[in-house]
Amino acid sequence: MARLEVITARRGVRGELYAAAEEAARREPQLGSLLHATVLSHRDLTHALSFQIARKLGDAEVGAMSVRETCEAAFAADAAIVAAAEADLQAVAERDPAIKSLIQPLLYFKGFQALQAHRVAHWLWGEGRETLAFHFQSRMSELFQVDIHPAARVGSGVFLDHGTGIVIGETAVVGDEVSMLHGVTLGGTGAERGDRHPKIGRGVLLGSGAKVLGNITVGDHAKVASGSVVLKPVPAGCTVAGVPARLVNCPTDAAPARTMDHTLADVVYDFVI
Repeated sequence: MARLEVITARRGVRGELYAAAEEAARREPQLGSLLHATVLSHRDLTHALSFQIARKLGDAEVGAMSVRETCEAAFAADAAIVAAAEADLQAVAERDPAIKSLIQPLLYFKGFQALQAHRVAHWLWGEGRETLAFHFQSRMSELFQVDIHPAARVGSGVFLDHGTGIVIGETAVVGDEVSMLHGVTLGGTGAERGDRHPKIGRGVLLGSGAKVLGNITVGDHAKVASGSVVLKPVPAGCTVAGVPARLVNCPTDAAPARTMDHTLADVVYDFVI
């Protein structure tokens, strides 16, 4: 187990965040005010998260205080939202070798921040507050270049690596423990209404620039290679690659979303560079 995972398991997410913020403030006094406002002044992840989302999404039309009140209402109504955020933080710690502490995703990783804003927008959608949900979506797209429809359902322990250019459509479903990189699209194939977007299973790895289009299923622990265009269902535990995508390996890595292994089976490399 990596050092960061050990610390997180021992202290809990709040304890690891607090310790990292204290250390960062000691090393970089210029950031002391920011670290106090975002982490050190809050008694739990719920309040730190609501403050951070509000700090990012607040604007002239819907101020930061109003955004924060909305987030806190969502968290109070559905404790699963914060539990999912904690699992998302742990996913970053486990899968991103560049991370030094959980301060990074909370304060600086737009994939994580966009996902947490989406969770609040999805709650608003479920409450029938569609206009405010769309406002949250619009602000997410403007700030983070991540466009997730408020109705889309996203599981917990999800890792949006880099985040830039991710698009997830209205009727898409993303399972638990999924990892996706920048430029992924979960979209439709026409102008029809109704259920028209992909269903991504548990533990799936979606490589950078992958396009999964239509009401199709990508089975649990499957892998979609970078730059692929997927138009047909992908069996569980298999790898697809190409334009259009074809099966290149079954079974694939048992846990591709966790290992973040983007390599393909040797049979694919049938050419000489």
